[in-house]
Amino acid sequence: MIALGIDIGGSHITAAMVDLESRSIIAGSTSRTAVNANLNAEDILNTWCKMIKAVYNQSDCATAYVGIAMPGPFDYEAGISLIKDQPKFQNLYQVNIKNELAQRLDLEPGNIRFINDAASFLQGEVFGGAAKDRQKVIGLTLGTGLGASFCAEGVAVDAALWDSAFKNGIAEDYLSTRWFISRYEALSGTTVSGVKELTDMEVDEDIKRQIFAEFGSHLGEFLLPFMEQEQPDAIVLGGNIANAHPLFMPALLEQLNAASRPAVIKIAELKEDASLIGAASCWASLEQAS
Repeated sequence: MIALGIDIGGSHITAAMVDLESRSIIAGSTSRTAVNANLNAEDILNTWCKMIKAVYNQSDCATAYVGIAMPGPFDYEAGISLIKDQPKFQNLYQVNIKNELAQRLDLEPGNIRFINDAASFLQGEVFGGAAKDRQKVIGLTLGTGLGASFCAEGVAVDAALWDSAFKNGIAEDYLSTRWFISRYEALSGTTVSGVKELTDMEVDEDIKRQIFAEFGSHLGEFLLPFMEQEQPDAIVLGGNIANAHPLFMPALLEQLNAASRPAVIKIAELKEDASLIGAASCWASLEQAS
C-alpha cells in the first residue's frame, strides 16, 4: 500500500509517497515548497494543495491516502487548526483543514489523517527507522528548539516538555542550540554560530570537551524523570545536535546509569524523512489489515 506523507512547518511543506510495506519513501517522490505562514487562509491552502497534487500525480495509486504532520495546537481527529497568538498560521484559526483539503483535492475527508509534528518524527523512527518495532520509546529532537515525544505500542504522542521547569529556567534553555552559543561565549569570550561550527572548528579542546560534557549531563538529568515515568526500552535522539553525539554521549550515559531500567540510546536514522514516513504510517493499520 502507498500513502502520501506530508510535513507542514511554519515556512514550508514537504511531501513524498511512502511505501508502507517496505516502510520507506519511494525514490524521487519527495518535493518541498516554501510557504509564507502569514498569508491568508485561501493562499496557504492553495499552495499546499498545488504541492500535494504535484506529488500525488507522479504516482499510479487509484486511491489517495494522506497523512499530515501538523504543528499544534490542533484538533488532530477533526482536522481543525487551533493555532493563534503565534507568528504562523493565525489566519487558519478554527478552519477545518481536513474538509478544506478534501474539497480542493477531490477526496473524502476520511482519507486524510493528521498527526502532531513533534510526534511524527518518533512515529517514523519507530515505524521504519532507528527504533523499528520497539514497544516503548522516548524521542527527542535537539536543535533550535527541543521536541519531546513518547511512543507506546506503535502510537507516538507529543510529550510537550520543552517548557518544563529545569535548573534555573526551562528545559529548552539548556538543551538547544542557544545554550551552546551562550555557554561557548561565556567560557571563551568569542562567539560561534551553532553546534556544527563548534564541532568542526579548531577551538580550545578543553573548552569543547567541557561544553559537550555539560550538555550530556544536562540531557541525562532531564531524561531521568521522564524515563522513570515511562519506562522506555529505547530513546531516539534526532535533530542537528544529535549529529555531535560522540562528544556528549559519555556524559549522557553516565547520568543514565542511575535509571532503574536501562534503555538503549539510538541516533535517528531517517533525518528529514522521519516526519514524512511517520505521517504516512497513520495508514499502516489499513496496510496490515489488507
